[in-house]
Amino acid sequence: MKRHTFSLGLAALGALLAFSTGVSAADELKKLRIGHQKSSTLVTVLKTNGALEKELNKLGFTVVWSEFPSGLPLLEALNVGAVDLSGDVADTVPVFAQAAGAKLTYVATEAPSPEAQALIVKADSPIKSIADLKGKKVAVTKAAGVHYLLIKQLNGAGLKFSDIEPAFLTPADGRAAFEKGAVDAWIVWDPFVSAAQKQSNVRILADSKGYADYARYYLASSAFAAEHPDVLRLFFDKLQETGKWVKANPADAAKILAPVWGLKEDVVELANGRRSYDVRAVTVDNLGEVQKIADTFLAEGALPKAIKASDAQIWSPDKQASAK
Repeated sequence: MKRHTFSLGLAALGALLAFSTGVSAADELKKLRIGHQKSSTLVTVLKTNGALEKELNKLGFTVVWSEFPSGLPLLEALNVGAVDLSGDVADTVPVFAQAAGAKLTYVATEAPSPEAQALIVKADSPIKSIADLKGKKVAVTKAAGVHYLLIKQLNGAGLKFSDIEPAFLTPADGRAAFEKGAVDAWIVWDPFVSAAQKQSNVRILADSKGYADYARYYLASSAFAAEHPDVLRLFFDKLQETGKWVKANPADAAKILAPVWGLKEDVVELANGRRSYDVRAVTVDNLGEVQKIADTFLAEGALPKAIKASDAQIWSPDKQASAK
């Protein structure tokens, strides 16, 4: 009986030690906080298939995901240390972050996708050209790529931003206002453009072609970038791999994204067809368009101070972030 009791005691102790070891191992995993938007396609695929987390576990990280309604609050969270890495944001967003003194590092960019954001009106709207927007109410997300695009479109038609009545709204609120007729036009990015096209009777007045490149950027807090270049390298490689996969397998990608986004597969395929998903390293030359954006917003009085885009920190696959 004593021998039996002793054996049970050893078994219980072994189980307890195994449990304790497991908890300890889990506790030792550092948290990598990744922020993203609904339009962060490649990050959404990686979040859904678990491929990134699996590889990050090997580097001692577990992932905490956070979704944001648009790019500006995402980068604000990055700036205050609430997230470490961001999914892609429009090229306008880092401009406002840099002007606010944010310590951010460019990690990667996607080649331009000028068809992936557009100004839309109801199909039966009397608005036939951008010039017809004078005095009209337009839903737009502040500091997003579409904010810059709208300024450029208006300027191209001989109008100023002050010639319209902007309604600064998130994409979800913008769509609600557009559908109930509270605004005359809505400028937004994909997949929202494609959803509106497939689900409502709308007309594209103009996209970004001839007005803006619409490149998207992935960023990290500079502190995290300096401390964990191995994580950035893994993140970069997985983004490249996933971008190629999405373009080569549009139907399969749509099957993954549709339920996550709450959209039909044909909407997702339409949206993905307009995005390049060509992930590249960022260079100082890439920031020329960012500088144009900064200068445009400054001239509009929308940016609190002038910035030099090339002063930003840039990480590359071949070296750690460059300190400027």
